[in-house]
Amino acid sequence: MASSLSYSRAEGIVAAFPRRAQASEHELASQEALASRLAALLGRRYVPDYRPSRYRGGPAPYYVPDRSIVGAARAAVLGIEGMGDIYGGVVPHAFVATKAISHGLVGPDARRPAGWVPALASALRDAVLEGYTAFCPEDAFAAGLRLLARGAVRVKPPDGTGGRGQVVARDQEALRAAVAAQCGRVMARQGLVLEEDLEEVETYSIGWSRVGEMDISYVGTQSLTDDNQGRRVYGGSELRVARGGVDALRALDLGDEERHALDLACRYDAAVSAAYPQLIASRRNYDVAIGRSVEGGARAGVLEQSWRAGGASIAELAAMQAFALSPSLNEVRAETRERYGADEPPPIAQRLVFHGIDRAVGPISKSGGIVEAEDGGA
Repeated sequence: MASSLSYSRAEGIVAAFPRRAQASEHELASQEALASRLAALLGRRYVPDYRPSRYRGGPAPYYVPDRSIVGAARAAVLGIEGMGDIYGGVVPHAFVATKAISHGLVGPDARRPAGWVPALASALRDAVLEGYTAFCPEDAFAAGLRLLARGAVRVKPPDGTGGRGQVVARDQEALRAAVAAQCGRVMARQGLVLEEDLEEVETYSIGWSRVGEMDISYVGTQSLTDDNQGRRVYGGSELRVARGGVDALRALDLGDEERHALDLACRYDAAVSAAYPQLIASRRNYDVAIGRSVEGGARAGVLEQSWRAGGASIAELAAMQAFALSPSLNEVRAETRERYGADEPPPIAQRLVFHGIDRAVGPISKSGGIVEAEDGGA
């Protein structure tokens, strides 16, 4: 058995931990790439394959988990005391880390998990699209019927990423099939989101994060691409990143839709923080949809939040590194890119995250870095 390392050797490390045992190759590569870049930013040492049992007796590392940490007790065991100890977040209940909190229940007698805050739905009403969250099939079908009266319904597993697992139901038969396809046990634990479906949608990425003493904030857009099965999924983000918090981002010459998306994200963040004051997050990311309803009216709302490492994280860290290297730099454009297929050329080494065959999704290439700095440098 490996002996525990001394205090001096454990001090100042970054760990890609916790991680799911079933994580695939590209997911592991993304988490490790983030941890390595964060170690460089913080002046620490990245420790691959970190395990707490090997580092007993020393200070806790800076954690880069692949999910939000659930519960103050779990955070305390890991040594996470605040957002300076983690790239990501700590939530009081598992469902708080998912899309489930974006909408209210279909009625006062609807099933709900312990810790659910009913008042949050009212606080979020003007910041999200019309929708419901359900924790049993009966409530999900009832909620879907209400939404069908106005148009198509998007059925969304709360923990899905990249658009995977979502179904658009346009009639009762399709709605019934979409609800029946869900696992009842998972729905009881995580919920199911039913939401109005928009047309002509542009999805904005809004976020802010802190690593060490550095704050950044950003607004950007997401792109879609075809995966190896021909499904339209997340293909990357291009971000306009400001040095500093949200006020620094607002000071930029933003477009009307960018400002609207930023305002919605800030309102969402404030409402959730008030409802769940136990939330700790050094990285806050919000997907905001702006599009049109089936009747043709303009519609906008926050689709989901992320308080963990996500698709835009490589771009965020590339911006932080650029700011660290150039103290006079106040704005950069950065991107992440995900593409599928065996014919996709490999990215250059400085931008590479993963390029190869992933057992879960097949051939995939992931990369990211700086696109342009405010002085025109690349």
